[in-house]
Amino acid sequence: MALFQKKADYQVDMDHLPQHIAIIMDGNGRWAKKRGLPRTAGHAAGAETFRTVATFAKDIGLQYLTVYAFSTENWKRPPEEVAAIMSLLEKYLHEAIGRMARDKVKMAFFGDLSPLAPKLQTLCHETEEISKGYDGCQVNICLNYGGRDEVMRAAMAYAQACVEGRADPNHLTQEQFGNWLYSAGIPDPDLIIRPSGEQRISNFLLWQCAYAEFYYTDVLWPDFSKDELLKAIASYQNRSRRYGGI
Repeated sequence: MALFQKKADYQVDMDHLPQHIAIIMDGNGRWAKKRGLPRTAGHAAGAETFRTVATFAKDIGLQYLTVYAFSTENWKRPPEEVAAIMSLLEKYLHEAIGRMARDKVKMAFFGDLSPLAPKLQTLCHETEEISKGYDGCQVNICLNYGGRDEVMRAAMAYAQACVEGRADPNHLTQEQFGNWLYSAGIPDPDLIIRPSGEQRISNFLLWQCAYAEFYYTDVLWPDFSKDELLKAIASYQNRSRRYGGI
């Protein structure tokens, strides 16, 4: 058994990591406000944290990392803030494409990309296409994503398949329905982490989180570190997952 011990108050069994971790990247605006900075500065700091955490997840052997980058509700924010978020994403994708041959990190997007700028849509599709040739850690970026929207889209797509005779409405299982979701083929998250002190799901992976373990911390996302990720994993490893059993 390989134990990675960073501090005296926790230890992580690196041989038994969760297969899939999902993170609600929350607290960028509050981080900036505490420092007298514009909210856009918080998003820039949060983007750097994402880069650090995603790289660390790959390095320790995590199979799947899913992050909530931009929700279907986030369009209500001030236009300059939305533009800043999209600009940061575009910058990150350009860098990621340049490093993918070296890092071998797969990337996928959950959400409706059609409202995004054509250039950004092209970058997303190009990133996914390049990723098809790699194995290893897969980073899923939830972009213009909402859990209810995802389930509704899946239900409509399934209904259309039934109308066209491609599916049988009388023989539908949960596993089959999962194949109509953005996350088709990807195991449900074992652990969902929410920084910033908030304790709600915020329309994130509503179908997939049915039996996920949750970890909340008051640390704001830009301050979320490798140590914080390990603390969350250690907490997860000290729990008993019974899936409704004893």
